[in-house]
Amino acid sequence: MARNTPARRSDPLVHVAVLMLVGLMLGPVLYIVVGGFRTNSQITIDPAGLPDPWEFGNYADVLTGGTFWRQVGNSTIAAAATTVGVVTLGVMASYVLARYRFRGRGAMYALFAAGLMFPVTVAITPLYLLVRNLGLANTLPGVILPQIAFGLPTTIIILVPFLRAIPKEIEEAAAIDRCGRLGFFWRMVLPLSVPGLITTGILAFIGSWNSYLLPLFILNDHDSFTLPLGVQAFASQYSVDTAKVLAFTSLSMIPALVFFSLFERRIVGGLTGAVKG
Repeated sequence: MARNTPARRSDPLVHVAVLMLVGLMLGPVLYIVVGGFRTNSQITIDPAGLPDPWEFGNYADVLTGGTFWRQVGNSTIAAAATTVGVVTLGVMASYVLARYRFRGRGAMYALFAAGLMFPVTVAITPLYLLVRNLGLANTLPGVILPQIAFGLPTTIIILVPFLRAIPKEIEEAAAIDRCGRLGFFWRMVLPLSVPGLITTGILAFIGSWNSYLLPLFILNDHDSFTLPLGVQAFASQYSVDTAKVLAFTSLSMIPALVFFSLFERRIVGGLTGAVKG
């Protein structure tokens, strides 16, 4: 009993440290959200104060304008297409790497693993030239295709353990029942790897939604801007209207925050399954 006393005494300190850390992370978000309910004069007089009175016009102006919803639509299209491409190509490549033996399999898997250490920042210039030569500059496909390519390494690293963990006996039983390799893939592999597919899909969606650097280089037309670019453009256009900029920024954060909050357990569960596999 005496040995457990120091651990119990340290628990309040740990809780305080955790609360302080959470406060540091949530503080800027709360400031942006609350700042959207203030006027510019309130922000100038008391930058850290609460709205008095609460001003709802900033959010109303953003929501009733067509710019915000157009950029939401562009981000949704880019994120959805990226997610479908990453999950579809990733599960097929992972299936081959996990279930088949062939020369160069280890090198191919190592190549995908090395992709995790290859940031888009390093390749942005040659990538832009490639996209421009393909005639995809200033288009959403010019953003979607590179995002799929850069999302595949993470997807494959997560899915390969899932697919390796499927017992060989199931595949042998399927072969006895005259189920071919494609049939086994569709009927058995995909249902058993649903947690991993959901995890990789969520990561791909959020990564695409929050992507800024790649759209910045590829997209030049305001009508094709995604939300991260829209925030930057809106802040430049309304640089003197701080309250409206804060309202636009907070609204642009809500979809990703809600999406991540709803599927947080799925992400943790999928990653746990990948580690166990």
